[in-house]
Amino acid sequence: MSISLALACIWMISANLLAMLPSRDNYWTRAYWLMGIGVPLLGFVCWENGPWLTLLVMAAGLSMLRWPIVYLMRRIRRHLGGQE
Repeated sequence: MSISLALACIWMISANLLAMLPSRDNYWTRAYWLMGIGVPLLGFVCWENGPWLTLLVMAAGLSMLRWPIVYLMRRIRRHLGGQE
């Protein structure tokens, strides 16, 4: 297993552990930190393992951070004039 995949596994485990802890801001601060760490980590995975494995790691990360993605898509639709 490459270093990037090991770091991605550690990121996923820490994301799950952070989701289990109580939070006052509905986990948004933690989600921003996880996204900030996850994006460069995806680049590292792509650099070491190629795009196909990167897509799998990205899908796993998106499944854990699905609510920020849902809110982003709603904001984009609202900005472009579509309905929710």
